[in-house]
Amino acid sequence: MQITPDLKKLLAILPPDIRLMLENHVQLDNLVEVVMDVGRRPEARFRTIAEYLSSEPVTQQQLDDCIQRVGTFGADNRAGIEQTLHRISAIRNRNGKIIGLTCRVGRAIQGTISMIRDLVETGKSILMLGRPGVGKTTALREIARVLADELDKRVVIIDTSNEIAGDGDIPHPAIGRARRMQVARPELQHHVMIEAVENHMPEVIVIDEIGTELEASAARTIAERGVQLVGTAHGNEIQNLIKNPTLSDLVGGIQSVTLGDEEARRRRTQKTILERSAPPTFEIAVEMLEQKRWVVHENVADTVDTLLRGNQPNLQTRTVNENGQVVITNVTPNRERPKQPTSTNSQIARGTQQVIPFPTKQNPVLEESSLEQQLHHTDIFSNPASKRLQIYPYGVSRHLLEEVIHDLNLPVVVTRDVEAADAILALRSHARKHNNFQRIIAEHEAPVYTLKANTTSIIARTLRSLLNIEEPETSNASELNSHDDRFSEIDALEEARVAVEQIVIPKKEAVELLPRSAYVRKMQHELIERYHLNSHSFGEEPHRRLRIYPA
Repeated sequence: MQITPDLKKLLAILPPDIRLMLENHVQLDNLVEVVMDVGRRPEARFRTIAEYLSSEPVTQQQLDDCIQRVGTFGADNRAGIEQTLHRISAIRNRNGKIIGLTCRVGRAIQGTISMIRDLVETGKSILMLGRPGVGKTTALREIARVLADELDKRVVIIDTSNEIAGDGDIPHPAIGRARRMQVARPELQHHVMIEAVENHMPEVIVIDEIGTELEASAARTIAERGVQLVGTAHGNEIQNLIKNPTLSDLVGGIQSVTLGDEEARRRRTQKTILERSAPPTFEIAVEMLEQKRWVVHENVADTVDTLLRGNQPNLQTRTVNENGQVVITNVTPNRERPKQPTSTNSQIARGTQQVIPFPTKQNPVLEESSLEQQLHHTDIFSNPASKRLQIYPYGVSRHLLEEVIHDLNLPVVVTRDVEAADAILALRSHARKHNNFQRIIAEHEAPVYTLKANTTSIIARTLRSLLNIEEPETSNASELNSHDDRFSEIDALEEARVAVEQIVIPKKEAVELLPRSAYVRKMQHELIERYHLNSHSFGEEPHRRLRIYPA
């Protein structure tokens, strides 16, 4: 059930002509945010579409009137409307003047945690992961209410940007009896987390957006004191946290271990391997893929250990059907190695330019005419429904590879065990430069194929070639291109975050990012503003990019 009785309070701060357009709009209930930038037409973004609200651009006078009705913006360039969940974020120019506003609608939606209510009641710490806008904060708000009102627990919310419990001194009713501690500045969040435990005796602490090493350390300290944690972190899935040195402690931390010769031979691995260094701070992890499709890891320790050993963990997918019932599906990866094809080079389909066999003693490069002649000799690939092809990626994005396999419903399993691989898929730049790759292909007989780039379209065409599947219709191709765009946005935001946390803040040096589209640059600007840093775009399209300045 959705509760948004205070939408009029958000509309009241908008210019009269824009307010009138929205009040009479048929999609008002689906409004997500209103964007106003000086010199540009105001835009309303709904759940499925976006449209302009006026033919005239926003003036500085209109923006100043809105700012006056909103009030004071905090150090994180955010403001709110008292006793509502709405959020107004500001964009400033280099002189500190506000030249843009993002007015985001805040909604309290009851019933959002029906998929994981049984996990919430266990008392174990839960970490929510997912892309921006998927509903992590909404889920936290509902979890806090359920724990405080229905399970009668002492709940304290660490509300850094007043997103969970709304603006003002009185928390929004959506959090129930849970208490809220506000954070003066984002960089002080870890102090407030510790203060909450020491001063207010909570049984549960709810935290939104754990993003720094200090906050991860504070979360571990709280968990070790026996307090249940419910929080969110930057990342789409557990693999993102494992690879993130700042946040890896949330899932136990990763350390490099050197094995003896005998142990390395027994495990059939290199002498230096990665292992989990400590128990995870959060015992349960939830990957919020979509609003009604979540992947649950009920034992984070086992999941991380399985991933570090190069295997796929058991997945539990929870969805909500049309009748509102929760459907739980347990998926156990097939780790059996399929029978090798009779011809090691018969997996290449006619006319696929992205699939180029890497020359080895076992896998010499064939001429095109020879490849075409061998297509009809395939065994496993001529009947893909009967077997599951195991692919070992080298330099190829594992996340993109699994996305393509899932979206196209291909009979393919991604493996970390090169011994079990039916084929090796390598990024061409890695295959040519890395000596370790030369050793791998010399020791194993699996055919090797190289890709030009890490994009879903190239990966999809490659997998279809291996399975001898025809190319899709145009609509499917455009769907894959949309995945490329989505991951390009994620890469751009990760590039900006690393630049800020590893260069701009510690070394106080300006950094220039890679050229990006206007939409992606805007996302980077918003991320950088959260660190209280300035940035601006320069250069000509399509080479226009951001420069980040130290404080």
